[in-house]
Amino acid sequence: MRASNRAWVVSFLLGLLACGEGSAQGLREPSNAAAASAVTATGARSAAAREMNLAQLGVDYSVTLRGTSATVGIPFSVRADELITAASLKLDYSYSPALIPELSHLKVSVNDVGVTTLPVTSAEAGKPQSAVIPIDRRLITDFNRINIELIGHYTRGCEDPSHTSLWAKVDASSTLRLTVEPFKIHADLATLPLPFFDARDTRRLNLPFVFGSAAAFSTLEAAGVVSSWFGALTDYRGAVFPVSSGALPTGAHAVVFAMPDTTIAGLALPPIEGPTLAVVDHPGNATHKLLLVMGRNPAELRTASSALVLNSRALTGTSALISNFAEPAARRAYDAPRWIASDRPVQLGELAAADDLTVAGYTPDVVKVNLRLPPDLFTWRARGIPLDLGYRYTPRVRADQSTLNLSLGETFVGSLPLKAANPAGERWWNPLAQPLLPDGSVGERKKILLPPLALGSRNQLRMHYYFEPAAGPCTPLLDNVRGGIEANSTIDISALPHYLAMPELASFANGGFPFTRVADLAETAVVLPEQPTSSDTQTYLALMGQLGNATGYPALRVTVGGASKVSQWADKDLLVIGNLQNQPLFAQWAERMPLKRSQRVQAFRLGTWVDETLKFVAGTRQREDLPSSTQMTVAKDGSDAVLSGFESPLKPGRSVVAVVADAGSQRALLNALMSPELLKAIQGSTAIVREAQVHSLLAGETYYVGHLPPIAWLQWNLSRSPLLLAALVVALAFIGAAAAYLSLQLRARRRLR
Repeated sequence: MRASNRAWVVSFLLGLLACGEGSAQGLREPSNAAAASAVTATGARSAAAREMNLAQLGVDYSVTLRGTSATVGIPFSVRADELITAASLKLDYSYSPALIPELSHLKVSVNDVGVTTLPVTSAEAGKPQSAVIPIDRRLITDFNRINIELIGHYTRGCEDPSHTSLWAKVDASSTLRLTVEPFKIHADLATLPLPFFDARDTRRLNLPFVFGSAAAFSTLEAAGVVSSWFGALTDYRGAVFPVSSGALPTGAHAVVFAMPDTTIAGLALPPIEGPTLAVVDHPGNATHKLLLVMGRNPAELRTASSALVLNSRALTGTSALISNFAEPAARRAYDAPRWIASDRPVQLGELAAADDLTVAGYTPDVVKVNLRLPPDLFTWRARGIPLDLGYRYTPRVRADQSTLNLSLGETFVGSLPLKAANPAGERWWNPLAQPLLPDGSVGERKKILLPPLALGSRNQLRMHYYFEPAAGPCTPLLDNVRGGIEANSTIDISALPHYLAMPELASFANGGFPFTRVADLAETAVVLPEQPTSSDTQTYLALMGQLGNATGYPALRVTVGGASKVSQWADKDLLVIGNLQNQPLFAQWAERMPLKRSQRVQAFRLGTWVDETLKFVAGTRQREDLPSSTQMTVAKDGSDAVLSGFESPLKPGRSVVAVVADAGSQRALLNALMSPELLKAIQGSTAIVREAQVHSLLAGETYYVGHLPPIAWLQWNLSRSPLLLAALVVALAFIGAAAAYLSLQLRARRRLR
């Protein structure tokens, strides 16, 4: 009996230990109930180490902590299909030599739980230091924040909390190291887009697409719809879609496009009874999932793709048969969800969350509002973009240097003074006193003109409150100041016409223009080689992801086909993909492209002295900062990729963007389109991507897309053509002289009568 009791006690204790281990793992809860019920433990796990620097975690600069108590937060997140088994922070830092060691230290916490404190020593002050800080995995949840707080004092007596000697620096080279194991997630459409895209993952999306042995153009259309959806979801991350034909990739989630005659090694397709979506385990690794997009014919496959990107939140279960699906109405020009509306004032509350528009403290964050504009806005001679800005703040005790500073990207716009509550002093009657809002703050409204030359396709409006500290050296500083931007503040671009000199690859690289003018790509045709390679297909899918990212809307109406049908798409803008060997349009349109084909090299024909002569007649070139009178050759070994823009040979006013790349240069091209540093270098009519470098050129003829009011059109053309302006002046003088002569002749005849 005693032995059985002892066995029972041992079993009970082991059970408690197991529960403790389970509860430790359970500290990391998924972000929604559906994901919570979907996550289960997996038997076989393979751990992998991942290291991220501060830039990859969203802090792309070295941080300086100032004051007696200053904090910086470093966010990081964990995918829903991963379990953290170990974590550590390698912190590179330095601190002021003026800090008193007994009273100062750096405090490190994770999700508001203290992890360690780093002492301050006089011997190491002012020198670069490094510390490796282990992090208990039980503290880590889906969304996490590492706080680094400076507790600093430079004197044992009264001190100025804003004294310049109170500082510590966290270097951008600091890294977070995570050891992760995969989780098995139940197959359920309700968790989409998980696990194929996880917003908690800040890395570039790498999602394989699987086809049969040879994907038809209709299948590629359906795949383009899905890749554009994933591209819109990824936002700043970017997305690439490796292509696999007839076989499943290993070690990754994947999307499979299939019809009844599709054969994929190792995958048994379920019966297809119509447009169908399903999520199944990867046959080679149950921790990975396959998203099956299926149909009995191309039309049903396209329907399944459209249903996925439009109604994914309504899907449940492991599979869904789509019925009674209605296509959405066609999009109108310039109505992309991510673009500021061109026909009305837009409130800043539509562009940023309310919490992001308010700040607190004497060292507040910058209020940032991202502005995506149509790339073809015509800002010539515009006084500015009207910004009706409402803002509020804690009133100052007395007049000081406190301001609200505005900038557009790196361009400073201006500063607005923050006024005192009683500028004339404390009197029983004060005509200058500021009226207070119910929360005790002061509200003001100003009309500001944003400089048009600082505007691009992607902009960031930054508003920074500077509150001058009001306390003296021995007076406690009450950190009770607040600032905010009113959500009903508006920006208005409705007065600007749409008119752009083309070709201009900057508008394509940054905003997908001219294809994204209509967000569903109804006026876009993608021209692939008749037998596209996997490299061509991957380039196409990645570009669809980029266009979806630019608009925030899937490419529901894109047309995909081969060069033999290009004449049918005369009224569309053309995105031509391929290389010099497999894309015949590059040879047919050689006269339009600044590209000559030869045995060993590709030569670029650029502008000559003729351009310098013609600009006096037809107007100056639009980009005087790009080379135009040199000749450049590009290696034909596949190591260089080329982007080239020109007017469509099929119809004036329509555009062609040619993407010349093969397997050897495709990776460099896609990296350039997704890298902010390289993206800025893609301009003009031709961009040559060579490894990690981009060379932009201006060649060929300029044409215009869009429309201007008649008076603006006349002013614009006269301003850029000196000879035309002179001819017009001479013509007007001749007409005036003729009118005067006829008038005088008429008067002379009357006198003779």
